[in-house]
Amino acid sequence: SNGSSAVNGSSSCRFADYFVTCGLDTESGLEPDELSGENFEQSPLRRTFKSKVLAHYPENVEWNSFDQDAVGMLCMPKGLSFRTQTDIREPQFHSFIITREDGSRTYGFALTFFEEVTSKQICSAMQTLYHMHNAEQYDILHTPPTPRSPEDTRPTPQQLHAAPTLSRLQRFNSYDISRDTLYVSKCICLITPMAFAQACRRVLEQLHQAVTSPQPPPLPLESYVYNVLYEVPLPPVGRSLKFSGVYGPVVCQRPSTAELPLFDFPLQEVFELLGVENVLQLFTCALLEIQILLYSQHYQRLMTVAESITALMFPFQWQHVYVPILPASLLHFLDAPVPYLMGLHSNGQDDRTKLELPQEANLCFVDIDNHFIELPEDLPQFPNKLEFIQEISEVLLAFGISSEANPQCSEGQGKRRGFRSGDMASDKRNGNLAGSPLNSYLLRENQTIARLQALVKRTGVSLEKVNLPPSNHTNKDSKVQCDEEEMKMHQLNIRVREVFANRFTQMFSDYEVFVIQPSQDKESWFSNRDQMQNFDKASFLSDQPEPYLPFLSRFLETQMFASFIDSKILCHDDEDKEHTLRVFDSRVDKIRMLNVRTPTLRTSMYQKCTNIDEAIEMRLCKIDHTALHPHLLDMKIGQGRYEPGFFPRLQSDVLSTGPTSNKWAKRSAPAQWRRKDRQKQHAEHLYLDNDQREKYIQEARNLGTTLRQPKLSNLSPSVIAQTNWKFVEGLLKECRNKTKRMLVEKMGREAVELGHGEVSITGVEENTLIASLCDLLERIWSHGLQVKQGKSALWSHLLHYQESKEKRDATPAGLGPPERRKSDAGCAMPPLKVSLIQDMRHIQNISEIKTDVGKARAWVRLSMEKKLLSRHLKQLLSDHELTKKLYKRYAFLRCDDEKEQFLYHLLSFNAVDYFCFTNVFTTIMIPYHLVIVPSKKLGGSMFTANPWVCVSGELAETGVLQVPKNTLEITFECQNLGKLTTVQMGHDNSGLYAKWLVECVMVRNGITGHTYKFPCGRWLGKGVDDGSLERILVGELVTNMENEDRMCRTPPMQQSPGMMRRFVTISPNSKPKLNTGQIQEGVGEAINGIVKHFHKPEKERGSLTLLLCGEYGLVWALEQVFQHGFKSPRLFKNVFIWDFLEKAQVYFESTEQSQMTQDENWHMRVRHFCHFMRAINSTTRNIGKDGKFQMLVCLGARDHLLHHWIALLAECPITAQMYEDMALLKDHSLVNSLIRVLQTLQEFNITLEASLVKGIGI
Repeated sequence: SNGSSAVNGSSSCRFADYFVTCGLDTESGLEPDELSGENFEQSPLRRTFKSKVLAHYPENVEWNSFDQDAVGMLCMPKGLSFRTQTDIREPQFHSFIITREDGSRTYGFALTFFEEVTSKQICSAMQTLYHMHNAEQYDILHTPPTPRSPEDTRPTPQQLHAAPTLSRLQRFNSYDISRDTLYVSKCICLITPMAFAQACRRVLEQLHQAVTSPQPPPLPLESYVYNVLYEVPLPPVGRSLKFSGVYGPVVCQRPSTAELPLFDFPLQEVFELLGVENVLQLFTCALLEIQILLYSQHYQRLMTVAESITALMFPFQWQHVYVPILPASLLHFLDAPVPYLMGLHSNGQDDRTKLELPQEANLCFVDIDNHFIELPEDLPQFPNKLEFIQEISEVLLAFGISSEANPQCSEGQGKRRGFRSGDMASDKRNGNLAGSPLNSYLLRENQTIARLQALVKRTGVSLEKVNLPPSNHTNKDSKVQCDEEEMKMHQLNIRVREVFANRFTQMFSDYEVFVIQPSQDKESWFSNRDQMQNFDKASFLSDQPEPYLPFLSRFLETQMFASFIDSKILCHDDEDKEHTLRVFDSRVDKIRMLNVRTPTLRTSMYQKCTNIDEAIEMRLCKIDHTALHPHLLDMKIGQGRYEPGFFPRLQSDVLSTGPTSNKWAKRSAPAQWRRKDRQKQHAEHLYLDNDQREKYIQEARNLGTTLRQPKLSNLSPSVIAQTNWKFVEGLLKECRNKTKRMLVEKMGREAVELGHGEVSITGVEENTLIASLCDLLERIWSHGLQVKQGKSALWSHLLHYQESKEKRDATPAGLGPPERRKSDAGCAMPPLKVSLIQDMRHIQNISEIKTDVGKARAWVRLSMEKKLLSRHLKQLLSDHELTKKLYKRYAFLRCDDEKEQFLYHLLSFNAVDYFCFTNVFTTIMIPYHLVIVPSKKLGGSMFTANPWVCVSGELAETGVLQVPKNTLEITFECQNLGKLTTVQMGHDNSGLYAKWLVECVMVRNGITGHTYKFPCGRWLGKGVDDGSLERILVGELVTNMENEDRMCRTPPMQQSPGMMRRFVTISPNSKPKLNTGQIQEGVGEAINGIVKHFHKPEKERGSLTLLLCGEYGLVWALEQVFQHGFKSPRLFKNVFIWDFLEKAQVYFESTEQSQMTQDENWHMRVRHFCHFMRAINSTTRNIGKDGKFQMLVCLGARDHLLHHWIALLAECPITAQMYEDMALLKDHSLVNSLIRVLQTLQEFNITLEASLVKGIGI
């Protein structure tokens, strides 16, 4: 936006809109500036006093009305400061930005210097303040115990040694009207539509020099100010412009429509201050719209870092609050519960710990002067971070800049540091410097850099002395029109920016394919914009290399990405596109041309930047336009005189209006330029003519963001309240959209699980959404916060609640499992008691979670998984006394209606099953409670053997656990098993009565409260049922229906409830007789479930064990196939499928010797079949016949052999003996279709859970 934002409405075509002076208003005298928060312990010289805008010229311009409050605050953000002749009084330059309501920007450039105070009243007022101050200090000094000495802000060496005596106080920290000269700060400032920082700096420095130099300037000051306001136009697109300052030429140039947007701040300084690694981390935070707070005692550094980071984001644009210099009186704005990028001025004495920041849970804090950065937890890595750092470092090295933060650069506060040979020696990279190879391709491309590098290699001399060789396009004697420092700045900027831009062109080179064009007209698209998906995130992410996903899945959720795609949807043809989008698209096209051989291949191969743009050098070597020279104005004799050393009040009559004859002041450019550049300008600004499009783009920008900058105006309580009200509304809207988005993600997915249509939105990581929900909660909890402990506002509130609750209930809550009624299986495990405090204790007991922010996030995840988030937060907020104590009146949490709506939105999460706690904290210890429920029908009380169990989950298994036979329940603690899948259970067959009919096993996770039921319904014992002493049970999550907060309930995740469920429920007790059609359908559904399982993204697949061995799974379906038409020989003897398979095995083993006629294939299949049968039969486990059949099916599925075995068995003579003629196995066409269905499993790589194949070494 840096370039384009300037061009708004009937925008300015002048270089500068206003010239402003600010400083001490002698009429109103010394007014302390309470708002800026400086305390009165400070000596009077160190306090801040109110500054005023003393004058601005012209009075007003229609395209950019003058905002007195904002300009005053930003020119002198800390008000006036005073000095005496003993202090340093260097002029300081800084820039600032004013963001209007509609998001467009104006830039300000200010030079602050010190002038002698001539007003006697002011001097004596200062003297009086000092007498009062010294008296107080004297009292303090002479009262024991020894106080901290009231240090001056800049102690000189003598001070440091002197004892804090009164004489010392008076000498250094004082003002004596008879002996000292008093100085006060004054500021001159240009307000401009575009950020030509270097040019503005030159203009202001030369104006200041004119006042302070012994020789007066050739013309009155008014002539120069008039010239810059009215006679210097903005350079046209793609051209350079030279105009005259007081003492020398000033050059500025503007990029063409094909180049990166205008950017005129030194990136070098940012890398020197922070180092490449930190810059990249800060860049990542900005892209993920994390709150960023910059901290420095230099305004210009705040601005340079902020503008650099946002410029490097090309083609994306920061969409939220952007205040690179936050005036001291707006500190309350730091609790804005929205993403922001703000700069905070430090006074240079207090360290970071003194800063009380309302929100730190998701804050990136950048201490610029100390070269250090604090990052939020869980910040994902920027893709290819190491190669990226390497590439940037090489560019910096080519310019002789270290990639580490360089503490030395603190000294040249405002001035850009030249590169000195001393640094090179101290920078131990001497060896590398010579050989930092920018790949040879670049060297061929740019001889300038090649020569520079050769030079560094040869001599190691300072580059400062080297005249930059003019770019090889120009003949030897043409001279670059700006100084080398500036030329070097432009060259370095463009090289570094190209490297950054190249990351995005590579990463999003095929983004257009995934843009979802709206099907309806723009109007209705716009009104439903919030609900619309404008980008196919799932498909885009599925093409990306795995390591990119943590960053990209979060980045695609940002406002800046949504706005970027919106502008793409709104601009159909190239003519319409915003500058940024057009430049980006043309680069993407270029990349696609280069990669034409492998258009779809996404690799994480790192491709370096090969773009080298020399346009800037060209423009600076050959200036396109020169503006009118300053000239005498029509002033009366004697006007325009002023006292040397003081910047005067200028003659407003001559500066109030521009020349009337000048046509271009009203129109777009001087006539002779207009023709040349009409095409260019047309291309650049066409989209602005179309009001409707402008409206859309504006609205698109404002979606989801209400404020870009606080009102820099009178800070009455009502204005603050109004701002906060906007925040409250914004938070509510954001909460609504987030919950909706998360539900669609989950519900879409579950609707598919339940067989309703295809899924439309998939796969943006659940984690991304949950993390952004945690971030939103932290922002809500820090809005209007006044009492906080630790970095997390939410956890702080919970701790206060826990403390007050525990004081009230001195009696501890009973934690043991509640008493159990033995009457009924359903009550075998009553649900856990709902307790917010207990859930906090669970989190506090997890030693892996070290920080408050981490604890808050874990608690949110746990509450989501337990479907208690809304209920817990409601309980937390029901303690009104506590909320009042912790929060200011305007806080979101004290706006009752909004709070209710917010809790209601959170309630909707209860409609969905989340495993966002279990799946993330995979290594923590969890208590489980297990109950075996024996059948009520047959007295289990006589049972004499000793039972054991082994519980398995998606993450781990427990190993064998002995269960006491009298209680049949145990509580055990073990590492998180994940979602539970199977329970193996059995007994040791000891004692007189070792036969046991078990109805089910119940297992409950003691932290999440998830309860799983593992149905059995079979006997365990020798000589009963299938003679099994152990069984593998497959479990499902039990949904407890009594949670009254339910809004709606979806059944747990499983395959479609198809025909089978309907048949089987008809006759639950007797084994149902299914006909062949129903059996085929059963097999079809079981296979279909497995196919669907593999078509889901890996992280979303449920339990494969359930699909193989669970209710109506593959084992059950094949059981139906083999039981159809199975002859039952005698009345009381049960024959099992395994008996048939063993007979077939005997037959095959005997015939394999003799059958020479069969082909090799047949022998192969027979060998496999017999090998598997033998292995299963010889296992040491006491598995019954049905358990063995289950094993055979699972292994056959794993090794893709089932269809071969069915073919073998259908042809086998044993089948003819043991099956009726109407049996499915004897029907050729049915067997063939069964084989075809089973063949579909061949393309899947089926991995079996360990519990299914224990003891089988195949």
